[in-house]
Amino acid sequence: MADVNRLVANQLVTFQLGEELYGINIMDVKEIVRVQAIRAIPNAPPYVEGIFNLRSEIIPIINLHKRFHLKKLVSSEEDELLSGFVILDIEGMKLGIIIDRISRVITIEKEEVQPPPQMLSGIGAEYIQGVVRQEEGYLIILDIRDLFNPKELQKIAELRR
Repeated sequence: MADVNRLVANQLVTFQLGEELYGINIMDVKEIVRVQAIRAIPNAPPYVEGIFNLRSEIIPIINLHKRFHLKKLVSSEEDELLSGFVILDIEGMKLGIIIDRISRVITIEKEEVQPPPQMLSGIGAEYIQGVVRQEEGYLIILDIRDLFNPKELQKIAELRR
């Protein structure tokens, strides 16, 4: 299980995947971009949608819906405008994750973060840094470094070539 105390910055970029609200430490987010044309890659893992070119840099795009068997958000026109990719920096490698809807940047206090329940909406506790109770339910804080094991990261890195 991820260490709740590892939350260095208390600012999170929040977004929706399916029905749930997720957060990622703002220090791990490089940028948020609108949906772009993705080029599929043969023989890629099923959760890798493909690659796209961002200012002459090849970025692999990961579909967390496929990775964790999450239902996609039934989206309105407004949601479509707020969907896109969150570009992350994991161990010096940039990759993008598809999000249904960007939410906002929020500040949380460490005391608000609780350990994750054993199973939460299909994503195992090993990928969750903690949860924050909110009026609308829970904000699930993902630990991006634990989303992929080193072997998977290596395979994703090789796709960029």
